[in-house]
Amino acid sequence: MALFGQQPRKEEPATKPEPRVESPSERVVASPPAPVRRMEEQPMAITQSKPSESVLAAGLTIEGKIEGSGNIRVAGRFKGNVNVKGELTIEPGATIDGEVNAETVLVGGEVRGQIVSTSRVEFKESGTLIGDLKAGSLTVAAGSKMRGKVEFGWKEGEIEDTPLNDGGSTFAR
Repeated sequence: MALFGQQPRKEEPATKPEPRVESPSERVVASPPAPVRRMEEQPMAITQSKPSESVLAAGLTIEGKIEGSGNIRVAGRFKGNVNVKGELTIEPGATIDGEVNAETVLVGGEVRGQIVSTSRVEFKESGTLIGDLKAGSLTVAAGSKMRGKVEFGWKEGEIEDTPLNDGGSTFAR
């Protein structure tokens, strides 16, 4: 019964309807999973201005051959030839026993063999080379050691073997 000025109340049904159950196809996921992307599509967290670097860690001894492009850092011992298009860094305490051919070579450890660099070779204070060296340019720090023949500053095809006045040696012209 309604009082004066009030709307009459609607009667509620005696039983409440049961809650609706969703089927698996009707369910809504609160936050959809991120799409899976292939490796080459992933954004890089590091800037790509610095090329990749592979590391032979201290305490490791490896025998074989290293070839490829990119930068290599040797902190352990490597026996074999290294041929890379990139920078080779030999850390203090590290050793390489073999031929080295790289664009840039930074010697802080010991190399027993020939070093050929198309760009530059830099000897740190602790750097040692027992073997020959050929490079576009050479930087030598006080305290480094070398035993062998050195050629630097010459472009390919510029070097000519010409006898000196004493007849026993040759020099580059």
